Amino acid sequence: MRRSFLLAHLVILLTASLRAQTPDAPQPLRVMSWNVRYNNPRDGFNSWPRRKDWVAEIIRTRQVDIAGLQEVLHGQLGDLQKRLPRMQSYGVGRDNGKTRGEYAPIFFRSDRFQLLDQGTFWLSQTPERVASRDWDAAATRIASWVQLQDRHSDQVFFVVNTHFDHVGRTARLESARLLVERLQSKFAQHPVVLTGDFNTTPESAPYKTLVAAKAYRDARSLTKEKPVGPNSTWNGFRAIARNRRIDFVFVTPGVAVHQHAIIDDQRDGRFPSDHLPVLTQLEFTEASRR
Repeated sequence: MRRSFLLAHLVILLTASLRAQTPDAPQPLRVMSWNVRYNNPRDGFNSWPRRKDWVAEIIRTRQVDIAGLQEVLHGQLGDLQKRLPRMQSYGVGRDNGKTRGEYAPIFFRSDRFQLLDQGTFWLSQTPERVASRDWDAAATRIASWVQLQDRHSDQVFFVVNTHFDHVGRTARLESARLLVERLQSKFAQHPVVLTGDFNTTPESAPYKTLVAAKAYRDARSLTKEKPVGPNSTWNGFRAIARNRRIDFVFVTPGVAVHQHAIIDDQRDGRFPSDHLPVLTQLEFTEASRR
């Protein structure tokens, strides 16, 4: 009798030990893409000092796990780091690869994700050359990326965050081609979540280049639940424009999309930015775990 009891107790201990060594089941990720508008004093009532607390509050209250932000200047990065203490960030200024010019930073929960690698490349014909600019781009443009590992499930994946040029049509198309090329080389080994302000709509050639052969897939077209919010992400601090969806979350195969929302929060007729944030709930499927 005692021997049976000891054997049963040993089985329980071994089972508990195996469970402790086995990664937890993957949990959904709440991923946001948001152009928060650079700190321009000429914005007056809509200038950054009047919006920074609100921007951080939205990220916190929406329980965002990962946020790809655009148009962030160095001072704004510090403002957000102070207001988002649970999140770690990576990014560099596009004008010198350090602190000058706009960042495309990626914020992520440090308690949930371990940073494995990070980097930035320029949207040009020489992507590794700092501050390089080509084609008909009006400004220097970048893509920043991180390789993360979920501390609970051990899932490894990439997050890429970018901001396409607002003027150059050729630059946008070539930037899309560059992102597809990087997907097939640098980011080929793990699932990818791509966030950004692409300054282009779903009918455009750059968008079609990104989704060709299902390289990247628009999270809104995959969502299991009905998309929430307007079919636009541009408001210009005035009113939501019709059919101007230019900010996206894209995913590669192996990433399921449960929810997609474009958040149109306002206070007294004001917006927290001239773009609306895109918020998605994602989950890695069995096919993505290697």
